[in-house]
Amino acid sequence: MQVIQKMLLCLSLALCAAGVHAQVQQARGKASVSYQGPQVGAEDKARALMAAQLKAVEFYYAEAGQSESENFDAVRDRIRSDPDRYILEHTVLSEEDSVDRKQYTVSVRVALNVANLRNAVKSNSAVVKAGPAGRSPLAFIFVSRQVASSKSFDDRVYKRVDESDDVKAQVASSEKGSEGESLRGGRISTSASTSGTVNASVKSSRVSESGGSTTRRASESSWRLIPSANLSQVFTSNFAKAGFKVSEAAMVEPYTGGHFKVAAVENDYKSGMDLQSSTLASMVAGMRTAQIPYIALGTLDVGLADQDPQTGLVRVGVTVNAKILDIGQTIPDTIAAVGPVQYAGMGPSEDEARNNALKLAANNAARDLTSQITNLGLR
Repeated sequence: MQVIQKMLLCLSLALCAAGVHAQVQQARGKASVSYQGPQVGAEDKARALMAAQLKAVEFYYAEAGQSESENFDAVRDRIRSDPDRYILEHTVLSEEDSVDRKQYTVSVRVALNVANLRNAVKSNSAVVKAGPAGRSPLAFIFVSRQVASSKSFDDRVYKRVDESDDVKAQVASSEKGSEGESLRGGRISTSASTSGTVNASVKSSRVSESGGSTTRRASESSWRLIPSANLSQVFTSNFAKAGFKVSEAAMVEPYTGGHFKVAAVENDYKSGMDLQSSTLASMVAGMRTAQIPYIALGTLDVGLADQDPQTGLVRVGVTVNAKILDIGQTIPDTIAAVGPVQYAGMGPSEDEARNNALKLAANNAARDLTSQITNLGLR
């Protein structure tokens, strides 16, 4: 029993450590500089080292995705002016001095302070620069759900057989006969004989054709909603750090003049992947009444649990689809979108694995959405 408790404690500590180290990422970079003197000097090496470190940061953003990559230009000068704030440490992997070409090349591995990089990007957004008075209101509604039932249908098979018979017959007959009478002693006697011949010929042919069709019907799924109150904190935190005045949709509902209903959105997501046009129209009308120019919405779909082959922990996948609508436009415009993207969480139990996966998916989705908004210069 004590051994099991120790194992669970180690697993918990490992998961906590993983969450902490998620804010520190490793990246590699390589850069070359040309020099004028007879040999490379200290300033030339420092210049090459700085360029290699910037390449490592750029490589990190490139791996993070398109929306994150576009943010690199916004923080390049900040990293150059204060590298120690964003680069925790660096290790020189290789150096090469080509004297004949007067070119010095260095390759480095750096540890990046991802939290400070993200804060730098957010502080550069138009929303943050506008100050507290200029922050735009944003409402959000995200639904966590899991398949409750799935109905599949057997194939419908239709068969048809067409047959036709063609019979040809020919019959020929002939008959021959003779009769006779004789009179003797007052008596009459008769005699007769006949003979006949019949010939018949029959020809038949049969043609058969078969065909049909098979109809297949897609399976139907219904969803059940999963309580996920903790996710509201994740979305609120990310959108607030991006400079918005954030409100949950349930808090905004009383101020929408009866147009917007959270229950209507949840009911639509229980039966399908998209909202009905009437639900969207009511949402737009309600947000305009409440003077909320932006709304973020989406789904987090929880998959079935399985076992991670490496750690033996329970693993649960979550697929996220999210977007932000600009309600201020005459026709609401999607200004940011994420998904479908899948994230996986692990834990000693299915509940913990599911919660970890949901938090990871929510955090990454909100971060990606805010990055796209930052790139647009949204106010």
